[in-house]
Amino acid sequence: MDIHEYQAKEILSGYGVKIAEGGMAYSPEEAVQRARDIGGHIWAVKAQIHSGARGKAGGIKICKTHDEVEAAAEALLGKRLVTHQTGPAGKVCGRLYVEAGTDIAKEMYFCFLVDRSSERIVMVGSAQGGMEIEDLAENNPDAITKIYIEPAVGLQDYQAREMAFALGLDPELLSHAVKTIRGCYRALRELDANMLEINPLVVTRSNELVALDAKMGFDDNALFRQQKISELRDKTQEDPREMAAADRGLSYVGLDGDIGCMINGAGLAMATMDMIKLAGGEPANFLDVGGGASAERTEKAFRLVLADKGVKAMLVNIFAGINRCDWIAEGVVEAVKKIDMKIPLIVRLSGTNVEEGRRIIAESGLPIITAETLAEAAEKAVQARNEAVAKEAAQGA
Repeated sequence: MDIHEYQAKEILSGYGVKIAEGGMAYSPEEAVQRARDIGGHIWAVKAQIHSGARGKAGGIKICKTHDEVEAAAEALLGKRLVTHQTGPAGKVCGRLYVEAGTDIAKEMYFCFLVDRSSERIVMVGSAQGGMEIEDLAENNPDAITKIYIEPAVGLQDYQAREMAFALGLDPELLSHAVKTIRGCYRALRELDANMLEINPLVVTRSNELVALDAKMGFDDNALFRQQKISELRDKTQEDPREMAAADRGLSYVGLDGDIGCMINGAGLAMATMDMIKLAGGEPANFLDVGGGASAERTEKAFRLVLADKGVKAMLVNIFAGINRCDWIAEGVVEAVKKIDMKIPLIVRLSGTNVEEGRRIIAESGLPIITAETLAEAAEKAVQARNEAVAKEAAQGA
């Protein structure tokens, strides 16, 4: 789960990280009032969306008068910002963060990440901030410092000092830098975050260390014990299909294809998507219904897949272990009857009681296409999709 910049800054401020003064605005009038409250003669008006590279997309505007603040707010509110992280669909800006201008002397990059390959926390920093870390890693990898932290031991002071020196900070800022780094680590650990990024972390002309931007991502599986963090979720910034699935206890990831998938088991889901692509199709989603694919759960999964109007065919691929194929077949038949399927449905069952499950599908009288192998199911799904598209084109002509 991601949160907005202003939310991440509020959290980090509570852990001793210095931030510039700022306030939220939901209208141009509120933006001007926030600028008046902050005072000064220069402000940054920032679009709040769940994406980096907002500046490149025109999502951050520097203003020197209240009229400029109002104009910037009018331009940004309701605007769809497209970055390399949002994809072509972009994300709509519904709120702004108005922040006091900062007199920057030096920009740096700083980040904590959960590194699953090493099963440790990696602290990443660079004296070159304000740019995409991916570009820096490609063009100048030596400019990036990585320090691995053993979770059982935690961040040590010498590691924080090592990073401070790697960032090129002056000795008089060392204690402040260590305090900032340790505060960030505590926030990551105590709040079950899996990513914390400050880009840029700046040194001001008055020699202060300030987090000028902040991003935090959290482990969805830990939200049950992080109620305050869970309440920060902005569902308008997330795929509505994924939100609907999460609310129903299903694992769903929306994709750009037009063949809907309902599968039990993440490994089987990934294999199925690969087979669809190998057969010449594109999956519309990753939907793992898990081990308890009851009739009710199956119906919910069907409705989620079919809510995507771009789906032209649907593939159900179930390997029954704990479950039984006959139970799943009954659930599929019941769901199809309730939903009134208008697109081709391909079902492949395997595992416990598979023969009984296939019999239930065959005797249902429903126009369900069956397959015995994964490859056959993928090929039939792509074929059904192509026929459905051709039929739509003929009707349109």
